[in-house]
Amino acid sequence: MVSLSLLLLPPTLLSHSSSPSSFPANCAIHGNIHSVTKPVLPVSLKLHRLPANHANRSAVVRSALDEVAVLDPPPFSENDKGKTELIASLKLKLLSIVSGLNRGLAASEADLQKADDAAKELEAAGGLVDLSNDIDKLQGRWKLIYSSAFSTRTLGGSRPGPPTGRLLPITLGQVFQRIDVLSTDFDNIVELELGAPWPLPPVEVIATLAHKFELIGSAKVKITFEKTTVKTTGNLSQLPPLEIPRIPDALRPPDNRGSGEFEVTYVDADTRITRGDRGELRIFVIS
Repeated sequence: MVSLSLLLLPPTLLSHSSSPSSFPANCAIHGNIHSVTKPVLPVSLKLHRLPANHANRSAVVRSALDEVAVLDPPPFSENDKGKTELIASLKLKLLSIVSGLNRGLAASEADLQKADDAAKELEAAGGLVDLSNDIDKLQGRWKLIYSSAFSTRTLGGSRPGPPTGRLLPITLGQVFQRIDVLSTDFDNIVELELGAPWPLPPVEVIATLAHKFELIGSAKVKITFEKTTVKTTGNLSQLPPLEIPRIPDALRPPDNRGSGEFEVTYVDADTRITRGDRGELRIFVIS
């Protein structure tokens, strides 16, 4: 045990060393010293920044024993800010052009060209699309706001389909694409209003064209048709859905094999642009 005389020594006479030689010669120590614990010194922390001309401007924590660098998050560059503002402006321009075209049904040749030019500007600003490692960008329910193919005045667009207008009393409602990247389900959902002889009211139906999809390359999508389901809404919503199976390929016309391809040329959190294998331009917004 350490004698009382050691405990009464002034703090200035205490050394960090446990060796008896570190004490003054005139300090008598009685008894045996088995061990002396090295005192723990308080560590002062100092937060400061490196000079402004330093390559990595970071907060640095310094102590008496060590120093650890803590990096700040990278600043938002002016180039990124400028690109974001440019894309927002081009999106607004494109949506303004197609907003009054009734999804393309009312588009003239001049309207088609304006929409195509505005879409190309946005595609160029967004850069190449790569979905190979980011397929989740397709996930969701997308609302079709424009299709250049609808200018043909048929519901099939550039593919065979029933005409709109006076020949058949069919009114096109909203059109959606529902994409599930986990199950690879790809459904085209079309709201239709079918005219009926007076005095019967028109019949409202929702046709769901079910497909499976696969990614080809980095941005091209192939869809394969499976079946069509027609469900009445409104006053006839209690009727069960009618399922129309896929027509065998042998009975299909050569230009309609039940599959198609399109390329995603622009996509972000709320807007998607695609160009089909027959040249049709389609613009979607998230629903």
